[in-house]
Amino acid sequence: MATSAIGPGFLTQTTVFTEKLLASFGFVILISIIIDIGAQLSIWRVLTMSGMRAQDLANKLFPGLGYLLAALIVFGGLVFNIANMGGCGLGMRVITGMSTEVSAIVSCVVALVIFWMKEFGKALDTFTKVLGVIMILLTLYIAISSNPPLVQAVSNTFLPAQLDVLAIVTLVGGTVGGYISFAGAHRLLDAGISGNENLPKVSKSAISGIVITGIMRVVLFLAVLGVVAGGGLLAKENPAASVFQLTAGDIGYKFFGVVMWCAAITSVVGCAYTSVSFMRSLHLFIEEFQRVFITGFILISTLVFVWIGNPVQLLVSAGAINGLILPIALAMILLASRQAKLMGVYKHPIWMQVFGWLVVLAMSTMSFITIVKWIA
Repeated sequence: MATSAIGPGFLTQTTVFTEKLLASFGFVILISIIIDIGAQLSIWRVLTMSGMRAQDLANKLFPGLGYLLAALIVFGGLVFNIANMGGCGLGMRVITGMSTEVSAIVSCVVALVIFWMKEFGKALDTFTKVLGVIMILLTLYIAISSNPPLVQAVSNTFLPAQLDVLAIVTLVGGTVGGYISFAGAHRLLDAGISGNENLPKVSKSAISGIVITGIMRVVLFLAVLGVVAGGGLLAKENPAASVFQLTAGDIGYKFFGVVMWCAAITSVVGCAYTSVSFMRSLHLFIEEFQRVFITGFILISTLVFVWIGNPVQLLVSAGAINGLILPIALAMILLASRQAKLMGVYKHPIWMQVFGWLVVLAMSTMSFITIVKWIA
């Protein structure tokens, strides 16, 4: 879940909004982490305690609702994965010098190799963990080197000088929106981790995933803030790369390539796996040939990116689109949590229900404001 969230969109969104809001972006990160934890705890606990994937639970709650949810998640996942392939292209281009399109195609092949391994579940887990550690450590080095104004960052985290609703919607959407909020829960179910005896493990995993993404977000925020506060100008076509290059020169630029590619490729495999998991129980044919569908999902994402291009705009838009999906998905989960016939002996805590509905209300309101701004 964490490496799915820490994708190229994560890097680009954090860079773009830090440049815009400066130290006040710390407040956006704080609010998004609180919302993320509230949303993800409810989703993971309800799904694993019911023992059902989200679309199956939705269909039990109201016939046909699961198909609607699956359609929304798969659509949002496809948009995200097109952007992820763009991130793969950007990262590998920096490392190898190949064109963005060719780099995306090579990355597509790497992702497919992982899914066609005999023990692809274990390969997926190991692959994402190793690359996740690499990108966090490299970004931490850049954050320390950029010498950010820490006192101002801490002050504006609690007393922001400016606020941007779109930034909150985009960050929440990029962390627990769309398919991402279900990535870990569906992986736990596939690994056989469900039922009341596993409740502490599920809760700990849900919070850990958000904490890991929060740490990476803060580290990158400080790196960008240090560069911008020092008078650095970020390139519009690849703002995140500018941060690394302005801080550590050519070696920093290569570091960026590694971080971007690690973030993108782990998000590609996480997105494809989770999106197809929403289709698997809809028909036995999909369940039997899930690897074929995952392959098709990745291939379509790659081909659309090669055709459309403009990865930076795609990366920012993808988070916002998935942020619009979150209140719908979370509302369904909260309604299901009240149904004893679906949840068995599990009782969803009242405080989680209240907090969950506050998240639904807040995200619905902010999403409406965002849509109005888009139309205007």
